[in-house]
Amino acid sequence: MNNLTSVEHSSANTPMVKAARISPMREEHRKKEVGRRWRGVPRIIGFFSLVITLIFALNAMINSGLRRIKTSQFGVSNDIVNGRINADIVISGSSRAISHYDPRIIEAATGHSAFNLGRNGSQTDMELAVLKTYLRHNRKPKVVLQNLDAFSFVTTREVYDPAQYLPYLGEPDMYAALQKINPNMWWKAKHLPLYGYVVEDMRFNWILGIKGLFGWSPPQDFFLGFNPRTGQWTSEFENFKASHAKGVNFDIEPDGVRIMENLIHICQDNGIELVFVYSPEYREMQSLTGNRAEIFTKFRELSNRYGIPLWDFSNWQFSGNPEYFRNSQHLNAEGADLFSRELARRMAKEWPQLVEGEQRVTAKSPGPK
Repeated sequence: MNNLTSVEHSSANTPMVKAARISPMREEHRKKEVGRRWRGVPRIIGFFSLVITLIFALNAMINSGLRRIKTSQFGVSNDIVNGRINADIVISGSSRAISHYDPRIIEAATGHSAFNLGRNGSQTDMELAVLKTYLRHNRKPKVVLQNLDAFSFVTTREVYDPAQYLPYLGEPDMYAALQKINPNMWWKAKHLPLYGYVVEDMRFNWILGIKGLFGWSPPQDFFLGFNPRTGQWTSEFENFKASHAKGVNFDIEPDGVRIMENLIHICQDNGIELVFVYSPEYREMQSLTGNRAEIFTKFRELSNRYGIPLWDFSNWQFSGNPEYFRNSQHLNAEGADLFSRELARRMAKEWPQLVEGEQRVTAKSPGPK
């Protein structure tokens, strides 16, 4: 009997029997481990969902804050897209437009409302996009003054200060022009939240957007879109001359000509009188531009073909005086005041002919587009 019990006890402790006991325990432990692991998946998903939601929310907050700003460059853009301008006279162009034409002086001389749509660092393709966006939201003007530059027929290679456009990528004309310049970058800026502010916003405009959410606006330095330059002449031009002893040339690109023609057609189709204006440029810079005669031949060709007045201030009486310039391309505030007064006097004198020209185009035009 004792021997039998001993045998049974010995059998119960064999490796096979022990394994049989342990296997269910291991299986149960494995199931618990798997369960614990899967219980963490919803937390991970929830965490990343929260992060993505916060990224989208922060992007929307920055855009919203920038679109609430009432002053400076963002204030101008917000007035454009919110249809708060509706001026009779609109100035379009680059930084030379934005710093040369004072609408307050033009208004006083002509008795008609005026606004400056000039855009820093822009070329004609982006200037056209801004004008088209303006026309989408505002009453069409009677007159558009298009400032001309030596580089008017050069298309944009790289957008200056991209963040100035980020809150307005929902504007079709703006986005189409930007995407043509750099399709990949601007697609990401529109569809990937915060991409534009993280990668392209070198001026940290996103901080202004956060502040704008709480009603903050920067000091006003744009007056009806006009941004006067307070700096004085420096040695910058002498350095430029030394490094460009053979002068400079600006391409006349077929695409640049086509864009200018597109601007002409948009104005004429909408019954808007277009005036080409070449605002003052420092005289020595004119002689440094090797193909300046060719560029002006193209200006005159377009002017004659489409019946557009061309007001050339290359021989402005103060063009050789650096006291009125900030650099070779830009007037300072005092120079802009003198130029704006001369331009305004000419506008007041020729206004009847301009309006008559507008009515003439309207009669031929198939109507606004």
